[in-house]
Amino acid sequence: MRVTALAGGIGGARFLRGVLAALPDADVTVIGNTGDDITLHGLRICPDLDTVMYTLGGGISAERGWGREDESFVVAEELAAYGVGPAWFGLGDRDLATHLVRTEMLDAGYPLSDVMRALCERWQPGVRLLPMTDDRVETHVVIADEDGQRAVHFQEWWLRLRAAVPAQAIVPLRAETAKPAPGVLDALGEADVVLLPPSNPVVSIGTILAVPGIRDAVRETAAPVVGVSPIIGGAAVRGMADACLTAIGVETSAQAVGVHYGGRGRAAATPAQAGAGPAEAPAGTAEGLAAAPAGLLDGWLVDTVDAGAVVPGATVLARPLLMTDLAATVAIVRSALEVAGV
Repeated sequence: MRVTALAGGIGGARFLRGVLAALPDADVTVIGNTGDDITLHGLRICPDLDTVMYTLGGGISAERGWGREDESFVVAEELAAYGVGPAWFGLGDRDLATHLVRTEMLDAGYPLSDVMRALCERWQPGVRLLPMTDDRVETHVVIADEDGQRAVHFQEWWLRLRAAVPAQAIVPLRAETAKPAPGVLDALGEADVVLLPPSNPVVSIGTILAVPGIRDAVRETAAPVVGVSPIIGGAAVRGMADACLTAIGVETSAQAVGVHYGGRGRAAATPAQAGAGPAEAPAGTAEGLAAAPAGLLDGWLVDTVDAGAVVPGATVLARPLLMTDLAATVAIVRSALEVAGV
């Protein structure tokens, strides 16, 4: 089976670990978000790609969910002693080696897709890990605070400000002129199933879809497309996805995110939809979402507490969605495959 997944960082990486356990013989391609990428101290850092690589390659910090296991922060402490920031970005000593190798290769002229292939030679993540684009795209956030209206890098808004300052706009800079990395469109077109893990729907999945050609490839693939809700019971499972959803006018609910992605209209009602609620979307859906869906989903997997969710044009299946351990994650993956019909 050929599986293609669009993924952000921690949530996507943990879900993908379940994909590999549930489908050990599958050919899995991961299209990773690069909008979170940032240059610090002259080094190019790709947080989401590295989180997927480390998680699947056995090097991730299990406690933090990001960065390396058995990490130290001596270099970060020395930079702080010199008064050189930013102090809000956790640059670990082991992790530093990855950024040094990546930056050296990029400066030598290698595209990011080649760089990631070289880095994965060490980690052997068990998937083909592709950046969404080889072009430089960075997500910035427009905010207004005591310093007035300004744009900050997404990492600063997320890590230093903790998304506490409302976002007036979230913009993937240069995404409109970027091209999908080699292999991205083929992976979507040739897949047997396309999965949207429970990654942030705005700054992870949304940023990937902002690269011209990728959204259309998801819409047009012959494979079933199934998404897994990152929202359970009206709250984000991890992080501040609610702040991102508010910025684009989407309410924080499993139904609203599903409607934001939109159904492709291919899915017929099946027994999997038992208990999924009425035929029409109930009141309370964020205004305008149902009128202009993205048209991506054949299936939408929600938690049992959200069993009343309805996404027009998509089959909705309710199952427990907390990734408490690998067994629970495997069960979620199998539920996604069930709603996909593969």
